[in-house]
Amino acid sequence: MIKPAIPSNEARRIQTLRNMRLLDTPPEERFDRVTRLAKQVFATPIALVSLVDADRQWFKSRQGLDAEETSRDVSFCGHAILDDKIMVVNNAPEDQRFCDNPLVCGDPNIRFYAGYPLAAPDGSRVGTLCIIDNKPREMSSEQLSLLRELGRMIEEEMITADASTIDPVTGLSSRSGMFTIADHLISMCKRTDQPATLLMFHLQNLRDIEEDNGRPEGDAVTVELAHLLMACFRNSDVVARLSHDTFCVLLAGSNLDGVETARYRFEEQLSARNRDCDEKDELNVDTQAVTFKEGRHADSEALVHDAEARILAANEMAEAGDIANAS
Repeated sequence: MIKPAIPSNEARRIQTLRNMRLLDTPPEERFDRVTRLAKQVFATPIALVSLVDADRQWFKSRQGLDAEETSRDVSFCGHAILDDKIMVVNNAPEDQRFCDNPLVCGDPNIRFYAGYPLAAPDGSRVGTLCIIDNKPREMSSEQLSLLRELGRMIEEEMITADASTIDPVTGLSSRSGMFTIADHLISMCKRTDQPATLLMFHLQNLRDIEEDNGRPEGDAVTVELAHLLMACFRNSDVVARLSHDTFCVLLAGSNLDGVETARYRFEEQLSARNRDCDEKDELNVDTQAVTFKEGRHADSEALVHDAEARILAANEMAEAGDIANAS
C-alpha cells in the first residue's frame, strides 16, 4: 500500500476546509440528494462526499456505507485530491497503491473507485465526490462527464450554503437553490438523451389556513406537505419550495407518462391525509406537469415559468367556473 502524498498547499488547504464549517456537521439534504443520484446513475453500491482532513477522511454524505470516517493513510480520496482530474481505479487489487489496502482486503472490499476532486473557491481541493463498487469496472468518457457534473453540483452547494438557497420553514431548496441544482440535472439529461419532467404543486388554500388559524399553522401544513412530497418521490428527485404556496419536484429521466405513478401515489397519500381530518383542515393541492423541451425551455427557470403559467391558467378556469355556477 502507498500512503497518499501531502499536497504542497496543505496548510492552506486544511485551513480552507475548516473555514467551510462542514466537518462533523449533521447530514444535509442538499448533499445527500447528489450522492443518492450518483448511486442511482452509476448503479454503484456506494456514493460519498468525502472531506480530507489532516489525518482522516470524513464523509459529509454517504450512501451504502456505515462508517462516518476512515484514516487518511488508507483513503483513496487522499490520492484523488492530489490532482484536479477525476481519479479512476478500475481494479484496486491490481493497483500497487491499493493492492494491500485494508479497505480492499476487507470491508467494503473496494475494487472500483472514481473520485471527482472537490475544489473550494480558492482552488484548494478539500475532498471528493466518489463512487465505489466491489466489482471491477470501467468508466466511459460520458460517465466521466456525468460524474464531473455531479461534482460541480457539490462544489456549488459548498460555496452557496446560505439562507438564499434553503427554505427556512421546510428545509427544502428555495427557488434560487432549485435553479442551481435543476440546471445541472437538465444538462445531464440532455447529454444522455433522457427526459426531465417538472411537477408543480400549488397549495391553494394556504392563505385561508393562515387567515383562520395564524401563520404558525400555515408553516405547519407546509412542512407536512414537504414531508409528503419527500415520501412519495424518489430519493434522487429534486423537491423544492418555489414560493409561499408553491412546491415542485423535478424528476430526471422521467417523461409525462413516467411521472404518473408517483403523481398517483402522492394524490392517494394526500386523499388519505384529508380523510383523517376536518374539512376545514384539508389541503387543497393543484398539480401541473411539464416535460423539459430544449426548443421551448432555455433552462430550468423557463421550465418553472411554463408550469407556473399552467397553474395560473387552471386557477383562472376554476374561478370562471365558480362564477358561472353562482350565476
